[in-house]
Amino acid sequence: MPDAYQQLIQINTSKIVMVILDGLGGLPCVPGGETELESADTPNLDALAARSSLGQTIPLAPGITVGSGPGHLAIFGYDPLENEIGRGALEALGVDFDLTSDDISARGNFCTLDADGSILDRRAGRLANELGLPLIERLRSIQLPGAEVFIEPIKEHRFAFILRKSGLQANLKGTDPLQTGVPPLPVMAGDAASQPTAFLMNTFIEKARALLKDSQPANGIMLRGFAKLPVILSFKEKYGLHAAAVAINGMYRGVSRLAGMQVLDVHGSTLADEFDTLEHAWQDHDFFYMHFKKTDTCGESGDFEGKMRAIEEFDALLPRLLALEPNVIVIGGDHSSPAVMKSHSWHPVPLLLYARTCRPDGMSQFGERNCAKGSLGTLPAMQVMPLALAHAGRLEKFGA
Repeated sequence: MPDAYQQLIQINTSKIVMVILDGLGGLPCVPGGETELESADTPNLDALAARSSLGQTIPLAPGITVGSGPGHLAIFGYDPLENEIGRGALEALGVDFDLTSDDISARGNFCTLDADGSILDRRAGRLANELGLPLIERLRSIQLPGAEVFIEPIKEHRFAFILRKSGLQANLKGTDPLQTGVPPLPVMAGDAASQPTAFLMNTFIEKARALLKDSQPANGIMLRGFAKLPVILSFKEKYGLHAAAVAINGMYRGVSRLAGMQVLDVHGSTLADEFDTLEHAWQDHDFFYMHFKKTDTCGESGDFEGKMRAIEEFDALLPRLLALEPNVIVIGGDHSSPAVMKSHSWHPVPLLLYARTCRPDGMSQFGERNCAKGSLGTLPAMQVMPLALAHAGRLEKFGA
């Protein structure tokens, strides 16, 4: 957010809620058909859309597909190019690991290798949590010369890997080739300063493979998203907001913690549990970020019907949010994940902004085509927070 905005911040008692339906944007599964959002039965979202301003966001730039990290930073109002962060740091923060300036973190995952060392399954069958924990204990026994290693479980086949040693550099390429039938790649340094770090990472991977050789289905590991911890302004410093995050998955808890939000504990793993958390903490914060992962999971899996049902699941619970009567509601996504593409994409993301001060577009449905015609237009995701602040009465007039 430019300094000009920060100088206009004023404090009041208004409350803002930002809901991110991960990978919200979609595409029709047949030519001329409806997207997942348009096909879903969403009476509550549609009723809210009729009272709201609609538009669509571009996370970074036209044609650029982003990961969830930069997508979230953008809609939180941070420039993803100036505040580039690898997924590893977000994963480590997401499991409440206290990163230091000497740490390099990576997102790790167990994989299945054949006798020749080629990848059979990049996710080791999405290893159950209880099967992964003993393997993580084995990995924790590995020692590297002059360095400390920390391994923290995340979920299923995923773990956070942290290497601690003074002077480490993180210009590294990950080991996941993103396909099966080939061996994992070695960690490659992008510059001379990162070569000692690459050596330590490859040494660890080699020792891990030896330890796991008799383990099935997880007999190997891969690392990616190498990162050091950046320092950015907190939501309190940037916006004057006492912000809280309601998220279950580690990376999204991590990006929230990076932005200085208080990450609330969710006692359970469902969207309904997240709403319980929101309601319980309602009086304690003036900004809430709520994250829903299932929309993205179904999109990346190519499950058009599943993504529809996930959107419908949120719609059914939306009245619980409306009952809290926030001053501003923002509903959008960090990027698009069309089921027909089975991946993130560059397509603009639907956006809804509700406030008593908005100019309702009167659209009868919350969907991509209506959002493309909405009064907010197609705007950079970084401009969403200033709009939310303005509708919350938190920006003073500029100039005389």
